[in-house]
Amino acid sequence: MKILDAHQHFWKYNSKDFDWITDGMAVIQKDFLPADLETVYKENNIEGCVSVQVNQSEEENEVFLQYANENDFIKGTVAWIDLMRDNVESRLAYWHQHKKLKGFRHILQGEKDRALMLNPAFKNGISKLQQFSFTYDILIFPDQLQYALALARSFPSQKFVIDHLAKPYIKNGETEQWQKDIEPFKQCENVYCKISGMVTEADWKSFSNKTFKPYLDVVTSTFGTKRLMYGSDWPVCLVAASYQKVLQIATGYFASFSTEEKKDIFYNNAVEFYNL
Repeated sequence: MKILDAHQHFWKYNSKDFDWITDGMAVIQKDFLPADLETVYKENNIEGCVSVQVNQSEEENEVFLQYANENDFIKGTVAWIDLMRDNVESRLAYWHQHKKLKGFRHILQGEKDRALMLNPAFKNGISKLQQFSFTYDILIFPDQLQYALALARSFPSQKFVIDHLAKPYIKNGETEQWQKDIEPFKQCENVYCKISGMVTEADWKSFSNKTFKPYLDVVTSTFGTKRLMYGSDWPVCLVAASYQKVLQIATGYFASFSTEEKKDIFYNNAVEFYNL
């Protein structure tokens, strides 16, 4: 089965820009570059990936595009832009020249204003994406799902994807409120969901494949096999599990699904969503 990893990152580590990487995450306090990932992909038979922004700067966009242009296995990149700036449309036009730049993301999970995505200036920026065929990755915590739903409903023809299942509180075994808030996306056909980032939300020392089943059950019934895509969240995932383990959690859960359904989740949906 061909596998495309719809979510991974690169960085050159320094303690200032990566202050979120605590000493308890020492395993990722180092550089992670395309050559490192290529080795991992060869070991796990992964065909390619979509790289996703880490720091909120347009300078990083240039670096990630250089990586993508130098490495065929990087099929596309999700970048960052200040959606609230006055000249957002001209900046989008600039980035549209770069064929491997597929969409944008903002670290909404870290914003003090939990509903920033509903700010008129932010929504104005979102309204400009579709004319350039850009996608939007929604990076949030569960408390922001209600705002993400309102955003998705405001732009029914804009393609969105929820990263990391919206980071449910897996470590505490909480499902009820998260499930209640994510299920309305069933009606939002413009919203996809990434099967990614789960191991880092679990207890790093004591999870099993069963730990993730309740969460995977919910997103599978909500989004269906045409709106789910596999992502590793490498190298962040390494704080909790090897790449092989992350992949195995996903392939194990979907093992009984049809060949076509698996092709969609592990390859086709990412290709279609990001126009790879």
